[in-house]
Amino acid sequence: MKKITIAVDGHSSTGKSTLAKQLAKRLDFIYVDTGAMYRAVTYFALQHDFFAAQKLNQEKLIQQLDDMAISFQLNEKNKQSEVHLNQINVEKHIRKMEVSERVSSVAQLPEVRNKLVNIQQELGKKGGIVMDGRDIGTVVFPKAELKLFMTANAQIRAQRRFEELTQKGDEISFEQVYKNLKERDEIDSNRTHSPLKQADDAVLIDNSNLSLNEQFQMILALAKCRQGK
Repeated sequence: MKKITIAVDGHSSTGKSTLAKQLAKRLDFIYVDTGAMYRAVTYFALQHDFFAAQKLNQEKLIQQLDDMAISFQLNEKNKQSEVHLNQINVEKHIRKMEVSERVSSVAQLPEVRNKLVNIQQELGKKGGIVMDGRDIGTVVFPKAELKLFMTANAQIRAQRRFEELTQKGDEISFEQVYKNLKERDEIDSNRTHSPLKQADDAVLIDNSNLSLNEQFQMILALAKCRQGK
């Protein structure tokens, strides 16, 4: 069966990663979370004090880009692919709000995007891959056989993210989560380099009122169609 490339783009907290993982598992494809890669760079910047009062020292980060190696390794316990930064598992660290609040300022840097896009394209050369992010269908894999663009009502997305964080024990208010989400939408959609936008040939998925199973079954059918099943 044809090993197609599936590109999943869209707004934050629309369940892109959850869907992409499900698809990869069902189709026996490789899953790559590009958002985790940008979060890893952001975490690196935090660890090296490249932020002062929320403002990123872009020059220092760019100078250090060659000093960071980002990879994905399978966690044998939960069978999930987790991101490693310079050989260290940083999966839990990169999901915290301090990273979420700063990742858009890192992701908008052309030097950062160029570095990570090169890694992403190398990972997907042979097909059989599901990759989610902000510019997968427009920049990373413009010739992907299936492109999805996921969105949902901002209040619904913020509530999902708020519940996810509080379940993990983070002390945060809904207002903080909503404000962060709206700011990320604004920055991601209006940055000069590789802005978040729907590819002309992408299938729009508004999951505001879809259950996870309804969404998965609909997209699985699309994937199988593109595979020629």
